[in-house]
Amino acid sequence: MRIASSDGVELVVHDLGGDGPPLIVSHATGFCGPMYQPLAHQLRRRYRVLAVDYRGHGDSSAPADGNMAWDGMGRDLGALLDTLGAGPFVGFGHSMGGAVLLIAARERPGAFSHLYLYEPIVPPSAAAMNRPDGENYMSGAARRRRATFGSKAEALHRYAAPRSPLSVLRADALYLYIEHGLADQPDGSACLKCSPEQEARTFEGAGNHLHAGLLPAIATPTVVAVGGQEAQLPPAQFAAQAASALPNGVLHHYPTLGHFGPFQDPVLVAQRMLAFIDEPTP
Repeated sequence: MRIASSDGVELVVHDLGGDGPPLIVSHATGFCGPMYQPLAHQLRRRYRVLAVDYRGHGDSSAPADGNMAWDGMGRDLGALLDTLGAGPFVGFGHSMGGAVLLIAARERPGAFSHLYLYEPIVPPSAAAMNRPDGENYMSGAARRRRATFGSKAEALHRYAAPRSPLSVLRADALYLYIEHGLADQPDGSACLKCSPEQEARTFEGAGNHLHAGLLPAIATPTVVAVGGQEAQLPPAQFAAQAASALPNGVLHHYPTLGHFGPFQDPVLVAQRMLAFIDEPTP
């Protein structure tokens, strides 16, 4: 499905299967919708799982002005909601994707019946994501990422190596990142669809669009899930405060998982998400 968003952006929304009511998957920075196929496999028994590629990510286009601010991601999600029509919908969000779902839920009360957010980036303030020199904690590392590989096979070998942060991903999730997050080039090489510069600008684009002080306005029943492997680092260290600030927020702990938890154990995450949805609403 292709959808027109703001700023001349054309979005691609991936249908990950299922015949039930729509469930929207909202991806993390630098990733793309099809990577969540292992999670969708567990959810599509009850839902039609739709995974959006946000601007500058996956198969969606980037804004011509290069602005990757998160209010633009919110407009992307709004364009999808407008296309789907009457809700409310269930939303699953990961990292940035969790924050974008909260932005949409705040702007569109009643759009979602339930939200399940794995380590959403919801700092106490916008400044909490920056170093003392004012630079975003993640943008510098993003700009240093390698953008091009000799082939997708070479990229898979590199990312699967023990020292790679992505080596913790389940094999099928890592394969999907290679297959859908990189573009084949005419000479046989492969490059990241979300370039290092676009990823860095996305990290820098968090701005003032969402912080913990804005959460009390969101009444949607919401889980904020957090892994235990990087508990002292953002965004994991923000999770408890975010859950407490939400009027109907609940904190779920995953002691054996890290920030890439939905790709490490998608079965467990999906099971706990479905159990949450089935709980009676207070």
